[in-house]
Amino acid sequence: MITKLPHSIATYIQATNARDTDTLLTIFTPDAVVTDEGHKYHGLDEIKEWKNRSHEKYQYSLEVINVAEGDNETVVTNLVSGNFDGSPVQLHFHFTLKGDKIAELSILE
Repeated sequence: MITKLPHSIATYIQATNARDTDTLLTIFTPDAVVTDEGHKYHGLDEIKEWKNRSHEKYQYSLEVINVAEGDNETVVTNLVSGNFDGSPVQLHFHFTLKGDKIAELSILE
């Protein structure tokens, strides 16, 4: 069942699909950490490089198919479609918010 997403997570999805890295960075805390494909990206500079590189390489978009809220995190299951083997795939985006910003994001199968 899809519920209303917190503003920062909805902005993350919209900015990702629009390939708008500048807007995307505004919804992360300055010391945010992103974990994707076994790599950790610390802070806004590394997150910006990761996002730009992944957009260029995979040219992907996200479609929210489920939202679950639990212990201090929101898990958003997305159908990820793009320029990669096996597309589309379902991935689970684990968001931890600090106030109204994303402090942590882990992307898992």
